[in-house]
Amino acid sequence: MIVERFGLRGKHIAPPGEHVTDMAAKAGARVLAETGTDPADVDAVVYFGSTWKDHAVWQAAPRIAHLLGTHRAFALELDYVSCGTPVAFRVCRDLMVAEPHLRRVLAVAASRESYLLDYTNNRSRFAFNFGDGAAAALLTRDGGVAELLESEMITDGSFSHQVRVPAGGSVEPASEQTVRNGRHLIDVSDPASMKEGLDRVSLPNFVRVAEGALKRSGLGLHDVAQLCVLHMKRSMHDGLLAALGLPADRALYLDDTGHMSGVDPLLALDRAARTGRLNPDDIVLLLAAGTGYTWAATALRWNA
Repeated sequence: MIVERFGLRGKHIAPPGEHVTDMAAKAGARVLAETGTDPADVDAVVYFGSTWKDHAVWQAAPRIAHLLGTHRAFALELDYVSCGTPVAFRVCRDLMVAEPHLRRVLAVAASRESYLLDYTNNRSRFAFNFGDGAAAALLTRDGGVAELLESEMITDGSFSHQVRVPAGGSVEPASEQTVRNGRHLIDVSDPASMKEGLDRVSLPNFVRVAEGALKRSGLGLHDVAQLCVLHMKRSMHDGLLAALGLPADRALYLDDTGHMSGVDPLLALDRAARTGRLNPDDIVLLLAAGTGYTWAATALRWNA
């Protein structure tokens, strides 16, 4: 049932002492090493991973920058959960267009949300595929393996209260009772209502942002050589490919990692590159959605 319904053969779980800043810094360090980039040459570090970080009411980006030794860089934090990759790429691209003196921006993400799951709570079973992981990318002004193109986003705030960790904020401050009642784990207020609502709008919104990002780039769905999308149940994944008119071999399915918040599309891009699935001039579509609810897409042209 786990393989068929959740599309999951396994998932990665971080050890108890490893937090999102540790994972993000390790991924960032690997990117800097692989590209031969001196940490002192990085202008900005942008964190776009899980909202659930080392501490509550706390910025992860400054610590990640410190761990990496990017002491000249400023730190920026984006809070976009599962739609993080296409949103972060859009923000980083626009930032570099607006500020020509920025030459190297390091985007990093990590997720440790497997620790937020209560497997006895059936209301949150959609999240049982949540796993842990990290990814990073270096955006440069002087060329690279890919050219970032255009983006598109849609937000439907009517879903904003559906998925949340109920306690710990100003509405329901932490207390002995909230801890005892498991109110600091992911919950869904009305699963039936959320499913009914998302069933109506999710696929159309995925298609709209995909078409929008490609149209702004002077492209169409027929130009997509590789889709890098967040992990979702197999039936939804197959339905999305059908709605986009893409064959199954144009998308990686992360059934060995689970869903890792904003990490998924960037990890899928990394896998596609390292396994020889990408050729020069291929168009790649980064596609994701995050609770809130926001759907986002960013297109890029592979140059390597």
